[in-house]
Amino acid sequence: MMHDKEYYSKLGFKCGLEIHQRLATAEKLFCKCSTNAQGDLVIARVERRQRAVAGEMGRIDRSTSFESSRGRKFVYSVFNMSSCLVDIDEEPPHEVNREAVETALMFASAFGASVPDEIEPMRKEVVDGSDPSAFQRSMMVAYGGEISAGNSRIPITSIFLEEESSGIERTEGNTVFYSIDRIGVPLIEIDTAPSISTPEEAKAVALAIGSALRLTGKKGEHGISGGAMRGIGTIRQDVNVSISGGTRVEIKGLQEVELMDLFIENEVERQRRLIEIQKKLKSRGAEVSRMPKDVTSLLSKASGKVISGALSSGGIALAALLGGFSGLLGEEINPGRRLGSEISDYAKMAGVNGIIHSDEDLSKYGIGESLRLEINNAIGALSSDAFIIIVAEKAACSAAIEFALSRARMSLSEVPPETRSVADTKLGTTRFMRPLPGGSRMYPETDSTPIGVSREYYESIKKQTVYPSERIERLNSDINNRQIAGQMAMSPKLQLYEYITSKVKGVNLVVATTLLEKMKELERSGAATETDRGVLVEIFNKYASGKITKAAIGEILRLSPKSPDAVDLIIKEHSLAKMTKEQLIREVKSIESSGGKDIIKEIMSKHRLNVDGDELSAIIGVGK
Repeated sequence: MMHDKEYYSKLGFKCGLEIHQRLATAEKLFCKCSTNAQGDLVIARVERRQRAVAGEMGRIDRSTSFESSRGRKFVYSVFNMSSCLVDIDEEPPHEVNREAVETALMFASAFGASVPDEIEPMRKEVVDGSDPSAFQRSMMVAYGGEISAGNSRIPITSIFLEEESSGIERTEGNTVFYSIDRIGVPLIEIDTAPSISTPEEAKAVALAIGSALRLTGKKGEHGISGGAMRGIGTIRQDVNVSISGGTRVEIKGLQEVELMDLFIENEVERQRRLIEIQKKLKSRGAEVSRMPKDVTSLLSKASGKVISGALSSGGIALAALLGGFSGLLGEEINPGRRLGSEISDYAKMAGVNGIIHSDEDLSKYGIGESLRLEINNAIGALSSDAFIIIVAEKAACSAAIEFALSRARMSLSEVPPETRSVADTKLGTTRFMRPLPGGSRMYPETDSTPIGVSREYYESIKKQTVYPSERIERLNSDINNRQIAGQMAMSPKLQLYEYITSKVKGVNLVVATTLLEKMKELERSGAATETDRGVLVEIFNKYASGKITKAAIGEILRLSPKSPDAVDLIIKEHSLAKMTKEQLIREVKSIESSGGKDIIKEIMSKHRLNVDGDELSAIIGVGK
């Protein structure tokens, strides 16, 4: 479904990005807890319920009001080293992490952004359970930069420094379990203007921002330090999309940037199809019932296990009339998604499994034609009408039918402004999460003081910053192989590479290929590659000083030395020392005197890990 720029322009396409990137700091944003939760132990669990309150504007935000109405309970796992009382809002925030502030300003500098005279910590109300305190601390650190992607220059409207949220563990009924080990990890959010012209350009912009974040760093004693965290889950993209007649919809938490254009294309098509359905509904004079009816006694006749199982557990069945909706609930708006799917997503927010509607095959629920007619008669449905049914525990059923009807009513007048999450990665489809938040959920953080940013301070940050173009040029020069340098620039091992090469000189290409290729090869074979960087420095020192060959590096890594001192022991125990030139000459003469013809093959088959191939070729060449 590829379309050109003119197609999207005619649709009134608008698109902007929010890129969220965790920062590589040792401590969290408002406490001294470690940002590395690996191996940490759960020491307690905390239960909370959350409700919406008015923000700074004196109004309750629609998204927080919706989440609060779901009435869920949240259980948080508390960890020994990577969480504390600040994380569960039982202690005021400590002084803001200055390293995180400087890193955020460093990124602002890389994007050519301006900074305010004073950074104001704010609270952003969040009652979906992702923060035990029901708010996230956030502060705008910069505004007015830009990013280049191909031939386009896209404005960056704002850069925020904020806290990472909790990680969801599982959901059981109306209870959601969260892990708070990552909450409070410093996070930078980069927002672009909605001036991206096509889905393909959106992907290019996201890649350009991601590359800039990975490559921007701070000049340190041992190479370039700080900057962005690397690895799975440390960066995510939110996409804001709208077309004329539609509305702004936020696609939340895209992890795979390669699929971004597919998700945007499908969101454009979803809005376009919903606008078409809205026009059809208006032409029919469609309306939505406000009074669902209890049809429990009727549905007790259904033979399907889904319905009979819910009713036998004490559940009820509620049905509602959708006047003029016949045939439209089943209209496809995305691959595998219909208007009925949109309405069902809202119902599921109450904890039910979904809806049954009249445009689907009702026989799979054990509803035959005669029972269908009885339901129609009970709610007063005509041939042009449709109905929805929800079968669940009484409280959940009542809440779910109201959520479903609210979404059906929206179909008559608007494409609802929503936050949506990934439904199917392969198809590029999304599902409803909550109404799109507005400004009403923001209010000042009264427990943290503003942070002054003088012009001199910002200039000092700029002087410490290593910019992406500078870093790429340095990699190309040091590695002397543009392909390997390009791979290293995007690799999570870039900081490790720079640390090793700051300690060991003259072996940059070997270090790069080892980290990029050899370690990946070892991982695929099942070998442990989580090696202390001091061990790696010692291994490459041995290579640089001619004590081992390049081939021996992988074998030493496979044997996993636990400390730098263990490297010598492994070399000795496994006979991995490099042959001296004198030893190699004697070996060549021995094979020649015995009539051997393929000297290189014979030596390498016996001493592959101990012989440098180029040195061997030179000796044989000299001998001839």
